[in-house]
Amino acid sequence: MTGAPASAAGGSPSAKGATGAPGASGASGASSAPGTSGASAESGAPEGPKTPRGGKLGAAAVNQASLWNIANILTMIRLVLVPGFVALMLADGGYDPAMRAWAWAAFAVAMITDIFDGHLARTYNLVTDFGKIADPIADKAIMGAALVCLSALDDLPWWVTFVILGRELGVTLLRFVVIRYGVIPASRGGKLKTLAQGTAVGMYILPLTGALASLRFWVMGVAIVLTVVTGLDYVRQAVVLRRRGIAERRAAAAEAER
Repeated sequence: MTGAPASAAGGSPSAKGATGAPGASGASGASSAPGTSGASAESGAPEGPKTPRGGKLGAAAVNQASLWNIANILTMIRLVLVPGFVALMLADGGYDPAMRAWAWAAFAVAMITDIFDGHLARTYNLVTDFGKIADPIADKAIMGAALVCLSALDDLPWWVTFVILGRELGVTLLRFVVIRYGVIPASRGGKLKTLAQGTAVGMYILPLTGALASLRFWVMGVAIVLTVVTGLDYVRQAVVLRRRGIAERRAAAAEAER
């Protein structure tokens, strides 16, 4: 006897006695086998262990499918563009105008995908663990590759590369250090910094001459100022966040001892 009639229609006292308390209702049957569906609860105990395994496999399949969403695909494209960008930048000694123009196109595509993948991930709930790790890596990779190539070609002073990359790596490490206390949100200044950096580096990648070549010097100056100022602001936010987190933990510990 499976106990299904008793759970479905209430059953007779004798049926209830045979099936036991867990079979008296669908709810109690489900509670006796956490994580199982109603069908598995009514089909008897032997089916119980199979359903959780199926449920886990189904959840794993959903998570695996979510990896291939449009936001992650754009991030992967940006990662793939990095070696191609470097090859174009250094082709023919790095001074072929046509190759530099193609390198600028690759850099521009990377910057555009950086804007769209984050927006799509937040808007359509496509945030994944892969995206959280790969997206900042892709951002730093394309910007770092551009700066290093420009400095190696003597188009950009090395100290500019060190300031920008040092700030980016420092802020990333800072986020990981204080993540136990909370997340430092992206600020408007940070977004302006990214825009200024992308514009300035893009102008240096192109073989510009005349007034535009002079203009890119000033655009890079603005980018450096924003880089330093926003970096100091992140340090300030991290200190405030850490102090607040420590205070809240101490208050919670004191409350627990009462």
